[in-house]
Amino acid sequence: MAKGMTIAGMVVAALVFLLFTVDFVAGIPFGAEGKAMHIGAILASAILGYLSFSTFREQK
Repeated sequence: MAKGMTIAGMVVAALVFLLFTVDFVAGIPFGAEGKAMHIGAILASAILGYLSFSTFREQK
C-alpha cells in the first residue's frame, strides 16, 4: 500500500506541475491569471514529487 501511495503522489505531482507550467507559459487552460499562484503550485508540486520519489526509494 505504501508503494502505491508514493506512486500516486508522483503522478499527481507530475500532472499538477505539467498543468500549471503550461498555463504559466501559454495561458491555457486557466488564462494565466495570478502568476504568484502558478509559481506556488509549481513549487509545491516539485516538492511533492521529490518527497514521493525519496519515500519510494526508501520503500524498496
